[in-house]
Order: sequence, then C-alpha cells, then structure tokens
Amino acid sequence: MALRSEDIFSQIRDKLYVAVVSDVLDSLGFMNQAMSPRIRPLDEGVMLLGYARTGLYHDVYEVKDGENPYEVEIALVDDLKPGEVPVLGCGATGRIAPWGELLSTASVARGATGCVTDGLVRDIRIIRNMGFPVFHGGIGPLDTKGRGKLIEMDGPIACGGVRVRSGDLMFGDADGLIVIPREVQDETIAKALEKVSAENVTREELAKGAKLKDIYDKYGVL
Repeated sequence: MALRSEDIFSQIRDKLYVAVVSDVLDSLGFMNQAMSPRIRPLDEGVMLLGYARTGLYHDVYEVKDGENPYEVEIALVDDLKPGEVPVLGCGATGRIAPWGELLSTASVARGATGCVTDGLVRDIRIIRNMGFPVFHGGIGPLDTKGRGKLIEMDGPIACGGVRVRSGDLMFGDADGLIVIPREVQDETIAKALEKVSAENVTREELAKGAKLKDIYDKYGVL
C-alpha cells in the first residue's frame, strides 16, 4: 500500500537526511538524482520537501506589444496545491531570475512547501524572513521580463543537471537537493529508514572506539 503524503513527509522530516536517501537511490540504480553543487538553499537550516510542479523557461530578448510575459508563470503558481514545489528549469545563461518575494508569498498561501530553480532568486532577505525554503542557482536582482519566459508547465525538464517530472519528490537540506522519482518513492523511503537505523547502531559502536574496518565488515554501512 502506498504511503500517504503526510506520512511520507513526517517520516522524512523526523528521521531522514539527503545524503542517506541519495545513497539509497544509488543502490537502486538511480545515480544521477543529486542536483549540481551550485544549487544551494537560501537558508541551510530549512529543509525543502514536496512534490514537483515543473516549469520550463527559455531566454528571450524582448517583450512583444500586448504580451503578458508572466502568463504561464502566473498559471503555475495559481495552480499549486498543498505539498507541491515549483521546480523551474532556466538553463545556464544566468540571465533569468524567476523567483522572488511575491511568488513566494502567493505560493505559501496555496500551501506550497518551497521552490527549486537553477536560475537566480531575488528578494532574499524577505524570503529568508518568511522561512520559505528555496534552492537556487544564484542570487541576482534581474527581473525575467525581457530576459526569460516560462513556456511550458508540468512537462519533463532538466533542472540543476537532473531530469525532473511533475510528481517527483524533491528533498533538500544543507547537503544539497535530490530528486526521488515517483515510481521508486516508497521503496526509497523504506530503505532509507532501514539504513538510518543501521547507521545509528554503527555510530554508537564507533563512538565507543570500534575500528571502521570491523564496523564495515559487520554491518556493511559507512
């Protein structure tokens, strides 16, 4: 039976951390689920956890007469559900800052639990004061208007070097951010909980002076 979202979130927040879940994904053959090290949290003390809602940006160099350059961006944020996280793929040009304080405020009001982008983020003092989790590819003041445009929502994207689909589980802490594919979510969480339990035992024995080799030979955990 699939776990409910609230059960999954509770177990992850209480017992897991990104590194151990990343190890489990590796063991399941998903070796490219950690976003680039340049994707960092605005606040390292805040965990990000939620289901992806993807958005794909591309570079533009003008705003056409009568065009609303924010049309799809607005539609994505207005459609967010509790427990979801906008994940915005912006490419590598560094011209696009898709996230700021007003979108954070609107997302919180809809129950969203964070934002992930490989683009830039701005209004960072206000977002930090809000306690809203944001992982970003840089900080800059640039508006997207005339620089970038969201052209598609809920399609597969690349963000931070990882393929992301709407419905994948995003998990980030101070170590970085990983994407848990939806089809292996429950298995991944179950195995991660088992691994954490084993690590707790090994930690206790190491603290008492046991040698790393003996512990690894005994438990196979490091």
